[in-house]
Amino acid sequence: QFVQFQEQLPRASGCNVTPRTPAAAGHFPSPRPIRRPAFGQGRRRKFAFRFKRMIHLVDSPTIRLVANCLDWAKHRRRKAAAKCHLRLNLQSFLPRFAIGDTARDADAKRAGEVCAGLLAGEIVIFDKAYVHLRHLFDLFRRGVFGGTRAKEGMKFRGGRRYQWGRVGNILRDDGVEMSSSGSRRDYPVWLRRVVAGGEVEGKWRQMEFLCNNLEWSAQTIVDLYRCRWNIESFFKELKQTLQLADFLGHNAHAVRWQIWMARLTCLLLRFCAFLSQWGHTFTRRFTLLRSAVWEKLELRSLLEVYGTAGGRLRFLATPHQAYWPGFA
Repeated sequence: QFVQFQEQLPRASGCNVTPRTPAAAGHFPSPRPIRRPAFGQGRRRKFAFRFKRMIHLVDSPTIRLVANCLDWAKHRRRKAAAKCHLRLNLQSFLPRFAIGDTARDADAKRAGEVCAGLLAGEIVIFDKAYVHLRHLFDLFRRGVFGGTRAKEGMKFRGGRRYQWGRVGNILRDDGVEMSSSGSRRDYPVWLRRVVAGGEVEGKWRQMEFLCNNLEWSAQTIVDLYRCRWNIESFFKELKQTLQLADFLGHNAHAVRWQIWMARLTCLLLRFCAFLSQWGHTFTRRFTLLRSAVWEKLELRSLLEVYGTAGGRLRFLATPHQAYWPGFA
């Protein structure tokens, strides 16, 4: 069953450049949508599932530690923290690669390691903390489509305009190159820059997005980056539901082991949901299993009948096991 579970995960398609058509731009659903397993994530944004390509999300949450960890995990002057650099598959909502390290180094230094396993034709979306021009050029040479936000202070030199005037929330859509000679040595090819505006926390904000694909529409690039927020839901499950913020030990090995145990627990819970066709949230599933883990109940049948009017649980214990031997 676990082999069938892995086989149903979406695979990467070829490395051909996606044509600039309505289906590829995300305005109409693809005639052959990918088949994804039922992980109980129906409430997430469905735009990304119109792509036949595998989409990866990269981010790193900062996990605060106590003062006893300052000797090996010093983050700032009087703080200690660890980071989990994670690459998440958006279609299956399962992690594909992870690095547990201290929060001392910048995220851009780990960008090459996290994205090393990407294949040609796949899509990776990451935050501006992972922006490094040599890393972006490496993705371009390997045929990986990357999308991110531009850092403050990045200077570009315009070359080609894909859009004149404002169209919806898209303010500008240009093909640009780096302005300085040093930046052009690190990234010597053209970039796609999309400037979009929107309301964030009640305030109007203007954001710049970068992409190495020159064929997609501007709205596709903006919507792809919007899907990056799904990885925040995954980190919320790890830190709040699985209680990753509270550690039993203070040394580096104890913290790393607890981070790996949280990832394995998340994988097992999603596998149980796949077997029982669970349709509720991850938090409710974890609460149900935690309450029944010390009961002699078959977990799969418990998940199958939960929330239904009918159905009976199958007990693993027999009646004679409830009495002491030799006593009536």
